[in-house]
Amino acid sequence: MTQTNGPLPPAASASGQATLVIRNARVVTLTKDGSAPAGPARGEGMGELHVIERADVLIAGSRVTEVKKIGPKAKPRAPLAGVTEIDAAGRVLMPGLVDCHTHACWAGSRLDEWDQRRRGVAYLKILERGGGIMATVRAVREATLDQLAEGLLERAIEMLRLGSTTIEVKSGYGLTTVDEMKMLHAVVQAQAKFPGLLVPTALLGHAIDESQAGFVGRITRETVPVVAAEFPGIAVDAYCEKGAWSVEQCVKLFSRARELGLGVRVHADQFNSLGMVAAALHMGATSIDHLEATTKEDLTSLAQSKTIGVMLPACGFHTDGRYARGRSLVMQGGALAIASNRNPGSAPCGSMALVVALAVRHLGLSPQEAITAATLNPARVLGLLDRGWIGPGARADVLLLKDTDERALGFEFGTSPIARVIVGGRAI
Repeated sequence: MTQTNGPLPPAASASGQATLVIRNARVVTLTKDGSAPAGPARGEGMGELHVIERADVLIAGSRVTEVKKIGPKAKPRAPLAGVTEIDAAGRVLMPGLVDCHTHACWAGSRLDEWDQRRRGVAYLKILERGGGIMATVRAVREATLDQLAEGLLERAIEMLRLGSTTIEVKSGYGLTTVDEMKMLHAVVQAQAKFPGLLVPTALLGHAIDESQAGFVGRITRETVPVVAAEFPGIAVDAYCEKGAWSVEQCVKLFSRARELGLGVRVHADQFNSLGMVAAALHMGATSIDHLEATTKEDLTSLAQSKTIGVMLPACGFHTDGRYARGRSLVMQGGALAIASNRNPGSAPCGSMALVVALAVRHLGLSPQEAITAATLNPARVLGLLDRGWIGPGARADVLLLKDTDERALGFEFGTSPIARVIVGGRAI
């Protein structure tokens, strides 16, 4: 396991006495009145960060207890006995980044595949030849549970240091009940040593394993109930694309998941618009992810629904230069999240700060909208109400930036704009 550096504050006392105070910060709260936002930010509301120019943030244990606004003529406060203090010196304090779409649990390498794509071979052609997802599937099946968990933990620690305090992790490289469960258990095992939060998602409809007779039916009939029994309420995901799962196959999978009380998310329209957006909206999907090839009509329908769109600009940056129309979704009043899509093939990116920078440049978002799309909204994709904002009761997952202007998060790239990461009230 990679070791974290820096002192750790003591646990919160029973009285709620502050254990950590961050002083003199420019606080990006993402909350208008200090309470948890009821849902995701939508439309023009995504640009409203609700910044407090100067404040002290008090933390007890793993929770924010108070945000004290400081006037321009306020005198310095005396240090609190027995309390760890960090002087922000006017720099930005913002919620920890939430990465709501990753495939960070894997084995093997896809460097050879990248070299093929660099020479012009299309990704779908590589997939047809047994490469792409299926190459990782073979490596995952050969890996042990411990190997998968150790690899995931190493990546997650790296992502935490780059600001991602909450990370969703999909299965999907097993394609058998045993191997999908092995991946989900690897997430649980890694979580035991990870300071932040890893959220598992059962990506049961990823690729089609042609070597298994009746593969789609077996996953739907056999794998979904096993996952539901051990991971109640987990979200089930699928990749709807040519050469992968069809709309009809996804609908059957999701119908079975719904019957067992599981949530639904879907990869749709990465390369082709096949009708999955309309089907997913009809089923009340929590999110629809990718959206690069989505039609104007489907994007409008998504914007008018309760479903959150999740866009993955690192994928376009690494593969084919195509990006989803984030500006259009926001202008139509939609709720948008962004994520790294970290995986061994199409998006080898663990930095949500870079994803924010890409979203500003290629999705048409303002820096403020991109920050909302990387904090509050992805937390809502994962059903987490206690993070993605800063106020009393929020989990103390916060980032201290190197800059005094939050726009720097979308401006800089290639280096980390983050000075300190604080997760669960602990300074890393």
